[in-house]
Parts: sequence; structure tokens; C-alpha cells
Amino acid sequence: MATEDVVLLDCWASPYCMRVKIALEEKGIKYEERAEDLFGGKSELLLTSNPVYAKVPVLLHKGKPLCESSIIVGYIEETWASPPLLPSCPYARSQAKFWVDYVDKKLFDAGGNIWRTKGEAQEVAIKDFIEVLKQLEKVLGDKDFFGGDSFGFVDIITIAITSWFLAFEKFGNFKVEDHTPKLSAWINRCMQRKTVAKVIPDPEKIYEFVINLKKMMGME
Repeated sequence: MATEDVVLLDCWASPYCMRVKIALEEKGIKYEERAEDLFGGKSELLLTSNPVYAKVPVLLHKGKPLCESSIIVGYIEETWASPPLLPSCPYARSQAKFWVDYVDKKLFDAGGNIWRTKGEAQEVAIKDFIEVLKQLEKVLGDKDFFGGDSFGFVDIITIAITSWFLAFEKFGNFKVEDHTPKLSAWINRCMQRKTVAKVIPDPEKIYEFVINLKKMMGME
């Protein structure tokens, strides 16, 4: 497939963009990345491709735009069948989609509340975040991946957000591993995959990005 058929409007620090890149890597799809300056002026292509939210990621496939990371990963799964990211059983697929929805609604926002708050509010934010992690660890159980033996849809959606975990830990002064060791082992397992390691940036750089973000937002 020609690279120009698949274009990703991207921001390196966005876990939502990372999801799309990991899915494309898993499918072996060549694509072109176009970095967006989300703070200094968004491109005309982004504004016309996602007029509702003007957010990344946007995947352009043969010129047609797709928005929202979970929807994009779902599209990638349906468009390029091999290797499959979702199980063939309808019930198992539905369960996977439930946990994708849970991660989308809970994980990143819960972590974000840690660096956005201080004092008692931050203590509450840390507690809430750990509860979300414990729920995910419970569903992971003793499996290698959320879908069982193979890396799949829920893993892609979740692993991207873990790139921000170091920042959450540093601002909140806690360790994810102390509370959810099985989930931490899963993170390490995922990071052994070339498709993941290639995409996920150095967590220290994400931490620096969040520090700058706080300054930009007047929170320091």
C-alpha cells in the first residue's frame, strides 16, 4: 500500500495518537505522520478534517478523514483484517469494547486530575486513579494480555495512556507498581513488542511536556 493512502495528523505526546500508530504498526500498514502544533496554530487540514473538535488524531485514508482514536482503531481493525486485534467470538468482542469504553471514560482523565490538583484534592485524585487501575488489574487477572494470550484492541487502547504514568507518579508521589503489580508486569510485557516500543516516547519526555503544559496553563 502506498504511504500517501494513509496519513495521520499527529502529536507526539498524545496517547490517543499513539493508539492509532500502534494499531497501524500491528497491521503492518505504512503511513505518513504529520505533526500538528496544537498550541501554536492548528493546520487547515486538521480544522477541515475534524471541524467538530479540531483535535488529533485524525486518520486520512484515501483522503477521507476519521476522528476519535478508538473509532479509528476500530476502523483499522475492520479495514485490514490481519492480524486480528479483536476476538472472533461476538461476546468476547463486546466485552473488549466494554473495556475500551471504560478506559476511554476513566483512565486518562483520572490521571490528569493528579497533576492538575494539589493537597486534599490531589489525594482524592490519586485514590480515584488507583481504583481505576485496580479495576483493570482485576479484568487482566493472570492473563498475559487483556484478550488472553495475544496482544489486541484493549491492550492498544490502554498501553498508550501508560506513557503518562511516570508523570502521574511524579506529581502524585506514588508508584503504580506498589498498587497494581500485575498491571505493571503487563506494561513491561507490552513494551517488549516492537510495535509498542517504536511508538511510545520516553516517559521522562512526557513528564517534561506536562511540566511545560502546567506552566502554559498558568498552574505553576
